[in-house]
Amino acid sequence: MAAILKELENQALQLSPQERGELIHRLIVSLEGPAEDAPEAVAKAWDEEIAQRVAEIDAGTAVLIPHEQVVAEIDEMLKKASN
Repeated sequence: MAAILKELENQALQLSPQERGELIHRLIVSLEGPAEDAPEAVAKAWDEEIAQRVAEIDAGTAVLIPHEQVVAEIDEMLKKASN
């Protein structure tokens, strides 16, 4: 089995970055199983979520975080993850 995995790895590394990404996606989907909802249902759920968040912003009940703060927090997380 280990020889087969090594051969698959060697072949996968010959693929373009886009092809490797597609392969990764397919492998992950094969582990997780098929999506529970149809794409239309997922899109509808996102539309509803977006509408709810916009309503919260309009009502002044959303907690907004400045872009600079978000970027700084992400940079900090990436620094910690790379150590």
